[in-house]
Amino acid sequence: MADRSRPIQQPVIEAITEFSQADLDDLCEAAEEAIIDGNGFGWLTPPRRSVQENFWRGVLMVPVRELYCARFEGRIVGSGQLVKPFSNNEAGAHIAQVATFFIAPYARGHGLAIGLLAVIENSAREQGFKVLEVDVRETQAAAIALLEANGYEKWATKKNYAWNGERYVDGFYFKKELAEL
Repeated sequence: MADRSRPIQQPVIEAITEFSQADLDDLCEAAEEAIIDGNGFGWLTPPRRSVQENFWRGVLMVPVRELYCARFEGRIVGSGQLVKPFSNNEAGAHIAQVATFFIAPYARGHGLAIGLLAVIENSAREQGFKVLEVDVRETQAAAIALLEANGYEKWATKKNYAWNGERYVDGFYFKKELAEL
């Protein structure tokens, strides 16, 4: 029998422009779990909480970055950034990137990654970007499968892209054309 004492909260993907302390705590916890699971975004071991908090606060201060978070059961459980080129990059002004893209292991399987990617793509498209790029470690099988299933094509491999604590791993570069060039 379903527990009807708590209302069911639908998963939400939202742009974040400022943090409450509770949201920042949720995001740091989710990032820590993703890092431990091997699907973080650069860190191999979770840094001190103060380092993470400063990182996330810093993201909000950079004008070319848009932070989107996935919320499940009221808590932030993942993120992704749309990273736009600086205004002096006229040659690459048509290309944006996806960064810090992850869903905590305890919140996977609910379509949050697909929804998060779609929101980032839509924002990029609405702002006139023609191409969206993302790079991942070869060990991030779920992320690779998600990208390929959503129309991203691998265009390059970088040898020794990252050190995973035991060995070097390659990196894969993906792109998706959002509109005709």
